[in-house]
Amino acid sequence: MTNAIKIKRGLNIKLEGEPQKNRVEVPAETYAVKPTDFIGVFPRLLVQEGDEVKAGTPLFCDKQHEEILFTSPVSGWVQAVVRGEKRVLEEIQVKAGKTIEYEDFGIADIPRLTREQAIEKLLKSGLWPCIRQRPYSIVANPNDKPKAIYISTFDSAPLAPDYAFMIQQSLKKFQMGLDVLAKLTDSPIHLGINSESSNYNEFALLPHTQTHVFKGKHPVGNVGVQIHHTLPINKGETVWVVNPQDVVLIGNLFTTGHYDASIWVAVAGSQVQKPQYYATLKGACVSSFLKNNLKSDHTRVISGNVLTGKQISPNGYLGFYHHQLTAIPEGDHYDFLGWASLGVKKYTAGNTFLSAWIRNRKWNLDTNLNGGHRSLVMTGQYERVFPMDIMPMQLIKACIIEDVDLMEKLGIYEVDEEDFALCEFIDASKTEIQQIIRKGLDLVRKEMS
Repeated sequence: MTNAIKIKRGLNIKLEGEPQKNRVEVPAETYAVKPTDFIGVFPRLLVQEGDEVKAGTPLFCDKQHEEILFTSPVSGWVQAVVRGEKRVLEEIQVKAGKTIEYEDFGIADIPRLTREQAIEKLLKSGLWPCIRQRPYSIVANPNDKPKAIYISTFDSAPLAPDYAFMIQQSLKKFQMGLDVLAKLTDSPIHLGINSESSNYNEFALLPHTQTHVFKGKHPVGNVGVQIHHTLPINKGETVWVVNPQDVVLIGNLFTTGHYDASIWVAVAGSQVQKPQYYATLKGACVSSFLKNNLKSDHTRVISGNVLTGKQISPNGYLGFYHHQLTAIPEGDHYDFLGWASLGVKKYTAGNTFLSAWIRNRKWNLDTNLNGGHRSLVMTGQYERVFPMDIMPMQLIKACIIEDVDLMEKLGIYEVDEEDFALCEFIDASKTEIQQIIRKGLDLVRKEMS
């Protein structure tokens, strides 16, 4: 085994409700594609309520890049076009038919495939949005050529899905997807591998790849952390990133000619009666997983993980980039004595409570902030969990004052808001740090364009 890159700074948060490695197929009745999942996309609607669609039929496109299409994951008919304030397009809901019919994009001869042909098929099928660009975490520009393409084959977030388990039956399609992605860049595909993964050898021996082995605490699984420690991004450079399950979808498209949006979703959390893996399609209504499966109605449902996911209703829809659904208790209560208690049963990331001496315990945490918003002060706590050679507090303040030059000097091009999730989690001031970083990234992107 190659010597692993050890990430010493970080924090592993052990929660109750880890998904068991059982596979259950649960089809949903409705699916949705949400334009709000795609940063920087201005949608132009291409369908109306009542229109019949197939899997792969375009639902909307990006006004700024009309060649980038966002397609239906299932066949049926458009049930609803949901708009929010100022008529912002929020969701396009599709009622699934009894069987899935597919748009035919044609089978490709991958070895003879050109870069232009690969991009064209990905754009027409709606799979191009699976490829995102760093910096900014936006949908990649098909006219650019990336410095590299990165795939993190593992996730270290709380209750995170096991991608090796998810794709172990689809390794051939995973390889086909890698063969297609290799057409898009002049360098090998970079794979981030967990040193403790049972599938280490299977990933390490894949052609067209360069493997990087990592070990350590969360956020070691974040692709941004892996890029930082192996091929840092400089101003003017771009790196594309893809999720392992989306690589499988790409491989399936070029071997069958169909946009098959089938994925595995890890349904986890202390409020879930049977935490396990469910087979579904992208954008599925989560009620199909949660019906008669929650311990209480007093529950926060999150599309994604507890640190970076988005709150949705129990009848909401899975995010396009999410492969995890988490349910934890709502925290709308007050604790007697609060921080003044001994805290044997209270979680602490430092040494505030006696619970800091309890090792290997799994916690049933709720959404309680345990305090209100306070002034942002220098504590040195961020550096303890932030595993990049970047000064997190200074970068946060530069984003707050919107100093673009200072943000660039402090490394804004190397980070994403998910890299600051732990800083926000342990922050005593209860500051929305991820939101601040996102605003900073959006400002820099606007200035650069």
